[in-house]
Amino acid sequence: MNNDDKRKLLDVLHRTAGMTANQRLVVMLYAMHPTDRAGAVIDTGANLAKLVGMSPTVFSRTRRQVVEAGWLEESERLAHISYYRLSAKSTGEDVVVPLRRAT
Repeated sequence: MNNDDKRKLLDVLHRTAGMTANQRLVVMLYAMHPTDRAGAVIDTGANLAKLVGMSPTVFSRTRRQVVEAGWLEESERLAHISYYRLSAKSTGEDVVVPLRRAT
């Protein structure tokens, strides 16, 4: 992990300061976990819950809270499994496209 990656993770950690410990843990897990090209973490909630020592039920409930608060967004759904990625709120990325005057 290079210094830029570490700085981004610390930035996400700083931004989540007002959240519960479980909510922060879920956001940081998604921030640190390998992703596909679309930024989605391609792993099941059960596996992710196991990684952080949560029951699947608590993990699912906490992830739903984080999604509702705008920190994660559903990236894709395959069969009955949804995959999530960090939202712009989590990464601090500017997603606003500046308008240009029509000529």
